[in-house]
Amino acid sequence: MFNLQKKSGYVLCLVLMLAGCTVMAGAQQALVIKPGARVAVVGDSITEQKLYSRFIEMYLLACRPDLHLHVMQYGWGGEAAGGFAYRMNNDLLPYKPDVVTTCYGMNDGGYRAYEPGIGKGYQSNMRNIVTGLKKTGALVIVGSPGAVDSKYFVRGNVEQAAKVYNDSLAHLRDLAKTVADENGMPFANVHDALIDAMAKAKAAYGDDYAVCGYDGVHPPADGHLVMAYAFLKAMGFDGNLGLITVNMNGEATASEGHTILSANAGKVELESSRYPFCFFGGEKDASGTRSMLPYVPFNQDLNRLTLVVKGLDTEQGKVTWDTTSKVFPRAELEKGINLAAEFLDNPFVPAFRKVEGAVIKKEAFETTMIKGIINPLWNVVNASNHDPVIAPIAAMPIRQHYDELYEKLHQEVVAQIVPVKHTLVIEGVK
Repeated sequence: MFNLQKKSGYVLCLVLMLAGCTVMAGAQQALVIKPGARVAVVGDSITEQKLYSRFIEMYLLACRPDLHLHVMQYGWGGEAAGGFAYRMNNDLLPYKPDVVTTCYGMNDGGYRAYEPGIGKGYQSNMRNIVTGLKKTGALVIVGSPGAVDSKYFVRGNVEQAAKVYNDSLAHLRDLAKTVADENGMPFANVHDALIDAMAKAKAAYGDDYAVCGYDGVHPPADGHLVMAYAFLKAMGFDGNLGLITVNMNGEATASEGHTILSANAGKVELESSRYPFCFFGGEKDASGTRSMLPYVPFNQDLNRLTLVVKGLDTEQGKVTWDTTSKVFPRAELEKGINLAAEFLDNPFVPAFRKVEGAVIKKEAFETTMIKGIINPLWNVVNASNHDPVIAPIAAMPIRQHYDELYEKLHQEVVAQIVPVKHTLVIEGVK
């Protein structure tokens, strides 16, 4: 788990990284996660929902299995930045994370209009978190707070309550970025990503479509996909998950993570160990991820499995991916189409769902482990007045036991990421 040796070259990553790069920026920063890294996803009850953390973990493990990463979520309902700063030494640091994502501010803002005292306390606590982690050699993806829903957030029936509190959260966003810039850490602009997606989605689906939660605060799956997007972009992923090139004369090639098993006149059989990210839910279902795809560039920026077709002698070509077919202009096929975006129901979906089930089980265990077992350990140690006999018994054997249970569940997730065999057939359309 997190007790492995630190990977060499990690300090170099910090030096080369673009300080303060925001998720909304157009330029692509370098990948800041190194092979074998231990990633911790930290935050309040929105993190403890175990949705955006699940999406991040599934992307890191199934879409980039070549990195061989570990992921753990540390969500704690009702927590503000100061709460995590207080428990960080006990709950997180013993696991020696290489990368930590933070998402605080929703509770720090007090659910009221911004005032300088709120910002001062939030910034101070965020500095304590980031500087403390920086001393250990960890990279911190400093996330801004999210947003509240423009319809469903109501506090005291105050008119424009959501507008007022989103303005407060925007102030905290700016302070989080300042802390990131001060420490040379990447910044994930979760707030603006949600605000932008919410405006576009509600314009299309209607104001009843919840992006930041039916309670106004806790997003359904659609909003969590936006949050995952913000963090994954801040990590520097370029979204290139594979390139498959098919020549109609019979030849075919594939990039790393994809193996050509056979190729014959436009029919190609492949085996892939690198999955595209797969989505679920109805086209207008806020509790699913599919409905959000038109309003967040997840597929464009993070989820490209590209098919290029050469030598097609007709103006159009029909692509059949296992059992689903679509027709594309020849020019598009020559340039390359994104299979992950064009075929949402694709051969990877069943395998992806199995991985998701294993991740759900593991992350549920993590919440029980951290909140119910690991966090209370410091009370036992403190109550014993750091007795040299009781303290080691209370801490190390218990941590080691739960470390082993975590690793077992992690390996169960990894075991679900099996190579997927699939077939592409390209035919000319008169």
